[in-house]
Amino acid sequence: MELAAYQSLRDLQDRHWWFVGRRRFVAQLIKRFIALPTKARVLEAGCGYGGNLAMLGELGEVQAFEFDDDARTHAATILRRSVAYGRLPDAIGFENDRFDLIAMLDVLEHIDDDVASLRTLGDRLAPGGALLLTVPAVPWLWSDHDVLHQHKRRYTRALLVERLHEAGFEVARIGYFNALLFPLALAQRLFARFLGSGGADHSAPAGSLNAILTAIFSLECKFLGRVPFPIGLSLFAVARNRRA
Repeated sequence: MELAAYQSLRDLQDRHWWFVGRRRFVAQLIKRFIALPTKARVLEAGCGYGGNLAMLGELGEVQAFEFDDDARTHAATILRRSVAYGRLPDAIGFENDRFDLIAMLDVLEHIDDDVASLRTLGDRLAPGGALLLTVPAVPWLWSDHDVLHQHKRRYTRALLVERLHEAGFEVARIGYFNALLFPLALAQRLFARFLGSGGADHSAPAGSLNAILTAIFSLECKFLGRVPFPIGLSLFAVARNRRA
């Protein structure tokens, strides 16, 4: 990810509508679909600047890894203990640890070898443990935003299932989210293509607009498990080891 875009995560992760809405959605995903023991052992794979750590910390004991030095230092101030260095697919540590939940939130799309990375995380799951993934969806929405953030791919539902199966997982739940704002995002990206403008931005909208977008995104929590969206800007998956 370009340095300016990556550092923007530190500044925006507590207030930008996308980060706030995704955290609320992920928290609801875990509540509805993943039964965890009391004081669960949780690992965040690629925690960035640590915006999800407080939310995950409500579930039990959280550990995390991150490859970027600046992000790792900032995340440690949130976790209140050190964040491990880690780079997928083969240098993440935790060889002797097993976790009840591993959260990998919009990380997989940055990695060349996604199957090997998933397999590595599967080796760190406790028996019955769950992997929770979120990734950008709909390849034909590829834009300068993806280039700015150095994405390798956007996923289809079928592709995400295929990669999880190749890595030895069974998919317990999968679906689209960030769906209510899909028409707006589609219009914005088509307009940017028509004008030949980049359309890539990593700043927050004005306060009132940011609040409205946060509320719309967060509304999807009420539909989770009741109404499956046919398409969305992102995909989630809950998966478990076949060999467990």
